[in-house]
Amino acid sequence: MKFPLRRTTWVLAAGLALAALPTAPAQAASTLANTGFEADGAGSAAPSGWSEYGTTAASFSEAGGHGGSYRLSHYSASAYKVETYQYLTGLTDGNYTLSGWVRSSGGQNSAYISLKNCGSSEQRTDLPPTPNGTWIRLVTSVKVVGGACTVSLNSDAAAGQWANFDDFTFTSGSTGVAVKGADVSSLKKNEDYGGVYRNSSGTATDALTTLKSAGMNYARLRVWLNPADGYNNKARVLTQAKRIKAQGMKLLVDFHYSDTWADPGVQSPPAAWSGHSYSQLTTDVYNHTYDVLNALKAQGTTADMVQIGNEINTGLLWPAGSTSNWSQTAGLLKSGAQAAKAVSSSTLVALHLAHGGDNALYRWWFDNAVAQGIPFDVIGLSFYGYWHGALSDLQTNLDDLSNRYKKPLYVAETAYPHRLDSDDGWENVIDQQSELVSGYPATEAGQSAWFRDVLSVVEAVPGGRGLGVFWWDATWTAVAGNGWDPVDPSSGNAWENQALFGYGDTPLPAMQMFKHR
Repeated sequence: MKFPLRRTTWVLAAGLALAALPTAPAQAASTLANTGFEADGAGSAAPSGWSEYGTTAASFSEAGGHGGSYRLSHYSASAYKVETYQYLTGLTDGNYTLSGWVRSSGGQNSAYISLKNCGSSEQRTDLPPTPNGTWIRLVTSVKVVGGACTVSLNSDAAAGQWANFDDFTFTSGSTGVAVKGADVSSLKKNEDYGGVYRNSSGTATDALTTLKSAGMNYARLRVWLNPADGYNNKARVLTQAKRIKAQGMKLLVDFHYSDTWADPGVQSPPAAWSGHSYSQLTTDVYNHTYDVLNALKAQGTTADMVQIGNEINTGLLWPAGSTSNWSQTAGLLKSGAQAAKAVSSSTLVALHLAHGGDNALYRWWFDNAVAQGIPFDVIGLSFYGYWHGALSDLQTNLDDLSNRYKKPLYVAETAYPHRLDSDDGWENVIDQQSELVSGYPATEAGQSAWFRDVLSVVEAVPGGRGLGVFWWDATWTAVAGNGWDPVDPSSGNAWENQALFGYGDTPLPAMQMFKHR
């Protein structure tokens, strides 16, 4: 199937219309008309209810809609710039949200939906590239002052690039994300081993200050029990929590219940708990969780959110807590959650899995969690596009989880490279063109677009349940001695090309995406 279909006559005419004047505006109304582009069928170069400006022949309705039979397409065989819009009047002042389904070839100079001329600043959401033809739902919100607003669909593109739009709504209310976060677990060790962070002017500064000024409002810290290098333990978390709270940021504590990395492939108990029975492990989890969180509270840095385990697809504290025995998995998780709430009832308890595009996994896992009575407030997902599927897979999963469990959701981890070469000679996790997500090059612009688009997908979760996104690991730049293996000081960093500070230690443009919403 090709995306999109089109008529030759429109393609030929498009190249002559670059300087076209605006068409007569549609009659102003207080409700959005022809929201699914069904009124005219295929072949309408000016969809009913909509006006056009620019290369008007590049804006037309055609077969192949998202929900109905038709859609709006922007396309031309020549370079084009076109806007399809509706001007609404008679609105009651207040907040409004535009929601609609889109897809795009990617690579345009710009392609976005927007609300403008509303008496406040224009609000835009860019179209993510979806070259595989999948639809993505986007939202954007604005405050209307003066009773009028323009709904605008825009493309500025080279020859042959396309965008599709369908099934729009314009309703009262607003969207946005509350969590604009990053994991900064590597920061202290980087600094202690000589790492420097600079602001955009090149002046050495506190990395947290730079991140805060870019719009970050939430920091994530992992905690291990007795790591070999002495970092990411209770004492280090307490120290870093003071710095984070001093910046006015909120704090997420990520318990690994291990001395080292815990993820779907390995959930090794800490050495101090080796040989402990399942019953003893439930006590260990409670005591360790309570100890760390109570110490944070005692020093005035109460955790705002806590993850009971890290990427626990297959459980935790193997073999006792493996999901091959759900009742024991549940018992350990209940113990951690109860400890967190005993310290602070307002601290949100999160359960965090990897493979954020796998809806079948999440349904299976959380159906079991609910059946076992595990208490939780929030669902966390890791989503790395080069491993976990398309953005549309993430959106499908988020939408289903929101509807099924009625819980807020957040992307606990995402990242993307701004380049492929290594800064320390150690092989990077992602270092080949073939590993990249289509439409997102390993450039500063590509990294920024990835962060922007993940934020946009989370923002669009129905019911306002999309909390936000954490970038992983924003401050882990290449510094000798701070490698991936806490046991081996000579191990290198395989992630420095995905940090939010570049190889010159200055902030990358992707950092500004904290201000995206």
